[in-house]
Amino acid sequence: MASSSPRTVEEIFKDYSARHSALVRALTYDEDDFYSQCDPDKENLCLYGHPNEAWEVALPAEEVPPELPEPALGINFARDGMNRKDWLSLVAVHSDCWLLSVAFYFGARLNRNERKRLFSMINDVPTVFEVVTGRKPVKDKPTAESGSKSRNSTKRSIDGQLRSNPKLADESYEEDEEEQGDTFCGTCGGGYNSDEFWIGCDNCEQWYHGKCVKITPAKAEIIKFYKCPSCQKKVRQ
Repeated sequence: MASSSPRTVEEIFKDYSARHSALVRALTYDEDDFYSQCDPDKENLCLYGHPNEAWEVALPAEEVPPELPEPALGINFARDGMNRKDWLSLVAVHSDCWLLSVAFYFGARLNRNERKRLFSMINDVPTVFEVVTGRKPVKDKPTAESGSKSRNSTKRSIDGQLRSNPKLADESYEEDEEEQGDTFCGTCGGGYNSDEFWIGCDNCEQWYHGKCVKITPAKAEIIKFYKCPSCQKKVRQ
């Protein structure tokens, strides 16, 4: 690692933020320019975000192993094979993965508490994917203290609505729909889909497809405090 590489939590986070800003600009404000540079007829191309907040579409590093982790290779090949918005979202997801890999590459020498602090700082920044897709960053996930799930036994219905106190459901539905976009089933790992019935564990706050934990909408209605299979197993042990 070069001597100029960021070493402290603050330096690494500053580097992360600059690269993050560059990638966001490439996929939003400079979208047309970025799109035109990703010609499928060219060789494998990568999207780089640099510490000076500049972005670049270029070939991957030739040296092996490279100085830093490399971004997703060949993003240009998928450009014309899918909807433009979906393609930009896909590049955004890979960009988020790359940003984390670079940050923790620099942070490999940090101790456990420093790594936790770095991750916490990064987690407060909306992901590139969230910005590109117009989703708001998830700042206040429901908890027993601040949210609806444990206190009001909120369950997700078959059509994506919330079933609990009617007032709470009306006030939180729009925000909840935005936040659930990055929710994954604790059993199968599948992403959130409002057309499917979901249920949240009131103990660990993990979400599940109803079919994966064998809970129907009707059964969820009469459950006052739902514990997922994992939490039930911990109780028995």
